[in-house]
Amino acid sequence: MPKWRYSITGLDPIRTAKASGRDLRISPKATREICNAIRYMNLIEARDFLEEVIEKRKPVPYKRHKKKIPHRHGMLNWFSGRFPVKAASSILKLIDNLEMNAIDKGLDIDRLRIIHAASQRARVIRGYMPRAFGRASPSNKRLCHIELVVEEQ
Repeated sequence: MPKWRYSITGLDPIRTAKASGRDLRISPKATREICNAIRYMNLIEARDFLEEVIEKRKPVPYKRHKKKIPHRHGMLNWFSGRFPVKAASSILKLIDNLEMNAIDKGLDIDRLRIIHAASQRARVIRGYMPRAFGRASPSNKRLCHIELVVEEQ
């Protein structure tokens, strides 16, 4: 079994709570943009933001992977964005897990702020799609790791 570690170190264990999701079947690109959008938000603001993304009312700004991505209505200070519903719902489940970890530690939910939101590419599930004349094309599925850390302000 692998031993998972967090990419952030030097945290105060009394004032912080952590949660991670490993080998999730969501897009690493969409996950990276969502993590950049919710970093330094309060926990309640991040939950509201992700619920609006799932309902397609508020887009996630795409700042790195932005080629050929159109403008969305309601974007502030940025021009390209999308509604990554599958990734947002997975991160919302992880935020619920993070909130339960914070409650278990005795932290105040209203004063929690996300200080670390990171996503890394995980392994690739290799697959092949059969084609004509005995050939095959790759049909790979990329997995993703997500880490969230909150701190009581």
